[in-house]
Amino acid sequence: MKKILAIDGGGIRGIVPGQVLVALEQKLQAKSGRPDARLADFFDFFAGTSTGAILSSIYLCPAAGSPTKARFSAQQAVDLYVQNGGSIFSVSVWKRIESGNGILDEKYDAAALEKALGTYFGDLPLSQLLRPCLVPAYDIEHRRAHFFAQHNPGLYGPSYDFRVRDVCRATSAAPTYFEAARIQSLTNETYALIDGSVFANNPALSAFSEVCNAQGGPTTADLFIVSLGTGGQHAPYSYATAKNWGAAGWVRPLIDIMMDGAAETTDYHLSRLFMASGHRDQYVRIQPENLGGASAAIDDASPANIRALVELGTATARKFDAQLERIAATVLADGPDPVTFAFAAPVAAQ
Repeated sequence: MKKILAIDGGGIRGIVPGQVLVALEQKLQAKSGRPDARLADFFDFFAGTSTGAILSSIYLCPAAGSPTKARFSAQQAVDLYVQNGGSIFSVSVWKRIESGNGILDEKYDAAALEKALGTYFGDLPLSQLLRPCLVPAYDIEHRRAHFFAQHNPGLYGPSYDFRVRDVCRATSAAPTYFEAARIQSLTNETYALIDGSVFANNPALSAFSEVCNAQGGPTTADLFIVSLGTGGQHAPYSYATAKNWGAAGWVRPLIDIMMDGAAETTDYHLSRLFMASGHRDQYVRIQPENLGGASAAIDDASPANIRALVELGTATARKFDAQLERIAATVLADGPDPVTFAFAAPVAAQ
């Protein structure tokens, strides 16, 4: 069985799935008797959008001098947000005025985010991550979805390889929050990209289709998907208020609605696919339905909100403990597939 881990986008709310995965990793360590076990030891394929891509990449980052072992624990992944969230989402009074709070220009300077990514990943190439993974972004110059994939350099050549820090910067370039990312492949092809959340905030369906197109053609019977959200936000927009919004009024609400709608649509389709095939238990979605005392804002990195998000993530792990036990038992059954995924390039691209 191919085991897939997919993580939604959601800015600082990435703390929530991050804490859930801390709990899962602890279960895997206890059950396997390996205190140094990591998530990458048990899942075959990873997918992440925006903050989910950052988490996934940290889980898959190889240890220095040991390219087959994971460098970071799940807790160290969460630490990126806890320790750096305040600086990443810091804005001066002048920047707030100049940008119109994100309406006239990007709300935040990306320097702090880029520094944090550089600290974790250095110059690590995407192709050297420990497992196949998929990261969506959107190419604004060619007007098309762009999927970074750890396995693509092997299929198409080095022009499809990128620095991990640039991949994470591109997929987290949320419109109005950070400026679009201009990045280069390792062979110097240039791309202008924004956050993959604009079309695939929940990357689980993209991961499903990617794995199903590997040689051997896995189906729902052969897959086990664990999909984690960053917390549902269902604060209503009243008709009386929204009916008079123009472009400026709709900018932020539309981004929130688009991200939530994309994630919920993916969950709907995967639930139906696995149910129709008689393998309902092989798709697990963990998503807190409300944020409790935490803010819905993807950029609220105040100390109080970071504490609230950590508490929410911990509470979510407790609430879904039975599911986490089942996930641990399933992925421990045989560990990752020892046979590397045999992805094939489309005929036209060969």
